[in-house]
Amino acid sequence: MPAPPLPPEVQRPAHPPPQLPGSVALATRRRGEGGREGRVDWAGQALEGSRRCELCGAAGRLRCRRCRLTHYCNVDHQKADWVSIHERICPLLIPIRTSLPCLLSEKERKHGMEQLVKRQKYIIDLAYSTAQEFVLDGKHKEAIPAALQALRFSTEAYGSSSVQLVPAYLLLAEASTGVGHLPQASKYLSQAQWIALRTPDCSVAVQCKLHRSLGLFCAAEGNFEQALYHLANDIYLASSTFGLKSIETSGGYFHMANVFFRQNEMDTANSLYAEVTDIWHAFLLKSVQAQEQILKSQPEMSPFTEDKEVSKDRMTEAQQAEAIQVLNAVLDVREQAPKQRPGETAKVLHALAMLYYLIMDLSKAREVGMKAFGLVTQLPQQESLEAIGRLLKLIDSKPSYTK
Repeated sequence: MPAPPLPPEVQRPAHPPPQLPGSVALATRRRGEGGREGRVDWAGQALEGSRRCELCGAAGRLRCRRCRLTHYCNVDHQKADWVSIHERICPLLIPIRTSLPCLLSEKERKHGMEQLVKRQKYIIDLAYSTAQEFVLDGKHKEAIPAALQALRFSTEAYGSSSVQLVPAYLLLAEASTGVGHLPQASKYLSQAQWIALRTPDCSVAVQCKLHRSLGLFCAAEGNFEQALYHLANDIYLASSTFGLKSIETSGGYFHMANVFFRQNEMDTANSLYAEVTDIWHAFLLKSVQAQEQILKSQPEMSPFTEDKEVSKDRMTEAQQAEAIQVLNAVLDVREQAPKQRPGETAKVLHALAMLYYLIMDLSKAREVGMKAFGLVTQLPQQESLEAIGRLLKLIDSKPSYTK
């Protein structure tokens, strides 16, 4: 990812706000009377007319010159917010944080509120996906401002007790854990857990995410017993909904394998890593075969054409990023193990080659595919050699392209 440009020049307000006690970083904006901008802290207390830092809630003495709506306690926080998410949402904040004129008709006001909600939801999705991408890339510090914005706008759109806030809380917890801020991560997890428990119809998907996040947090604390308990719940819930061999369930297996790996229980860890590899290998092989059949039936179609039949089962960007992270991590374990398992290593390489092919990173697909092919030729049993060779032909038949 190229380095983002520096933020627009910050501007000091003509009259600096009074020094206020610090508030939590989860503060959310709301409109005050007469169009004045206000905030609500975590406890719901209005801070009308105040200007609080977007990241930490301290008194804001700097503001973005471009939108003139976001405030910061210092230049470091302003730059951190810009790099993470503000550059992308800066122009979008103006219509959201500007009050509707009082003289509008009821119909116009209703339309204005509908547009406001649409804009809020767009920013929620953008901020959440941006933060998630940072986390998957291991850039936990950069993820936090974007995740805070996702939480802030989710609170405005759905209310402070809505289950819609849980994904943002969990993302904040994961990012905070990644930078070593375990007490803050614990607070975010507690809030997510409280909302989930008081929501009778909380979805299985949300419960899976909650247990996985709790498992990762306990593992970071070194509490492996509790980590395995939560990850087992994640696997149970995911498998009961999506199936034991689903990619949704594979994440729980992967994180559980990591816990056993850290405990030096290598037999169990290797078994779980093999299960993860099998799930992704089967899923990706099916995806490649399906695309191959469709392209054969429509030879005139470009490989880059967005066709409904080709794209209906396509992985989401989050699933692609998860697959890249998980399979590369398993490959590292296989290649660095004292006792080599060439068959398992070749299977991971084949899965990665298929993944890179599907996301059209053809140079990586060919590089990894050739490694898999070379490794399989050295094995006594070479069942996968034909499939890998066919994949390499598919890769070579495409125009040279790197994502």
